[in-house]
Amino acid sequence: MKNTENSQINQDLEPDLLREYNFDYGKARPNRFATEANETNITVTLESDVAQVFKTSEEVNKALRAILSAIPKK
Repeated sequence: MKNTENSQINQDLEPDLLREYNFDYGKARPNRFATEANETNITVTLESDVAQVFKTSEEVNKALRAILSAIPKK
């Protein structure tokens, strides 16, 4: 008997649900809680001997920019 009652409840709910929903993404708004990342960050693992020389990411970036400025542009 109990199964019959549960199946009756499920049948009453089914007409409210559609097989497919079409959302109008033109009305969508950006998530105000998500942060916008304009920069691309890449994580690089340094070898231990290199990590002893460069203590911060700023030091690594400064050294890499110096190397990039020495490379001739095509």
